[in-house]
Amino acid sequence: MYISYDYYRIFYYVAKYGSFTKAANVLLANQPNLTRAIKTLEAELGCTLLLRSNKGVSLTPEGEKLYSHIELAFEHIQAGEEEISMKKSLKNGVVSIGATEIALRCFLLPVLNSFHKKYPQIRIKITNLSTPKSLISLKNGVIDFAVVTTPIDKDSEFTQKKLKEFEEVAVCGDELYKKINEKLDLSRLNECPIISLERKSSTYDFYSKLFMSEGCEFIPEIEVATSDQILPLVQHDLGIGFVPKEFVSNQTLNGIHKLDLSIKIPQREICLVKRKFNSLSLPAKELERMLLAQTDLIK
Repeated sequence: MYISYDYYRIFYYVAKYGSFTKAANVLLANQPNLTRAIKTLEAELGCTLLLRSNKGVSLTPEGEKLYSHIELAFEHIQAGEEEISMKKSLKNGVVSIGATEIALRCFLLPVLNSFHKKYPQIRIKITNLSTPKSLISLKNGVIDFAVVTTPIDKDSEFTQKKLKEFEEVAVCGDELYKKINEKLDLSRLNECPIISLERKSSTYDFYSKLFMSEGCEFIPEIEVATSDQILPLVQHDLGIGFVPKEFVSNQTLNGIHKLDLSIKIPQREICLVKRKFNSLSLPAKELERMLLAQTDLIK
């Protein structure tokens, strides 16, 4: 039996996305041509493969069996094509990333350094934004993917992979430390000026909910745009800030003191977020691969 490879290719994408419309967008084809191809394939095989409904496209039992084989075949074909073209494709190009300051300093920088050394011809464009703003840029197609901190609002357009967990600590400067060098609960902490990331950032949202869970309100006296602005303000005794442990590992001799809290601040995550139905360029795929490989090393 000889059946055109193109028919199987069309079947693969329609089944993968559960939609003729999405498959047509990926294949740069029109829906009537895809419909005709599927009907021809079904006629050749003598069975129904796909069922249409208001919710989209679903596979029949015969369609599921065929897709299980087709999926493996196409993944191998795509892997082979990418491997062959990888060297050529990684000689130039641009990768655009949206990243929070915490994600950049606590995870991204070493991987970006390795990527740049390996592929010096590839330009890396980093936009330093809060998590919500990064996700807006991602949705609008401005960036290839985002590396951001939780909490992250769920969105059916995105997929999310955890890269790293991190822990934050409360810190203050010399003068404040002399006054409050004791174990503190959040209500006592709230009596001091607090420095935080700006409203509509994931960090502000996180601490608002944390304080609320302890029966008090989170009212920062100073709001800043990025996490790296917190420490200089803390250092000059303008208030108490919350920063990742990595930020203060070598700061204890420079007027920065960790505070002893009566509660443990819950761990947060650094995550890679990308659009579900968007194909990344090979340079972006390679950077994504290196980020996920670094996650495996950390584990």
